Amino acid sequence: MALSLGWKVPRNCYGLLQKAARSSGFPVFPWGHCSWTGAGSFLDPEIKVFLEENTEVTSSGSLTPEIQLRLLTPRCKFWWERADLWPHGDPYWAIYWPGGQALSRYLLDNPDVVRGKSVLDLGSGCGATAIAAKMNGASKILANDIDPNSLHQWLKNCCWTFGTRVLIGDPGRPQFSRHSIQHQLHKVVEYSLPEPTRQENNGLTTSTVWDFQP
Repeated sequence: MALSLGWKVPRNCYGLLQKAARSSGFPVFPWGHCSWTGAGSFLDPEIKVFLEENTEVTSSGSLTPEIQLRLLTPRCKFWWERADLWPHGDPYWAIYWPGGQALSRYLLDNPDVVRGKSVLDLGSGCGATAIAAKMNGASKILANDIDPNSLHQWLKNCCWTFGTRVLIGDPGRPQFSRHSIQHQLHKVVEYSLPEPTRQENNGLTTSTVWDFQP
């Protein structure tokens, strides 16, 4: 998960981002105001009912008990069912991943990082980091989750061209640890993960916030 701060949208990129956000199922917030009605307002009523019946609103077991999220938890039947029985595509958005927990905790503890800034939450998953940014006074927010590789070269261009600050949350996944981006990262903070998160993520014990400095 990557978070861009002080992000400015290049004129030729905004239409593409709108298309990407809409195709990923996330609402697009026009610059100038944010419509915080929630993604549920954009869903087909039958899908909305299905999600409400098969996910749970919870704030426990994470680094950010201040934030309530609708997630897939051990109390939900599809936590135990075969993944291919879920009818609407892999629900990666319904898991509060350790990288997102670390990044959200960092923003809640350091409100000046986002206060008054425009924020792009890229690879947003359940949207917790965007919510944390909103809670701490970010002026403009776009949550987008579509590209599993987080658009690495595009983030570099944002840093070089617009002076954007990019923060990345990751719990030490092998594909991230081996990525060429490693020599361009500065560790900001490392958090110990709560026991429920450790159990749900194959024993991962910590999650780190990195400052991307290309």
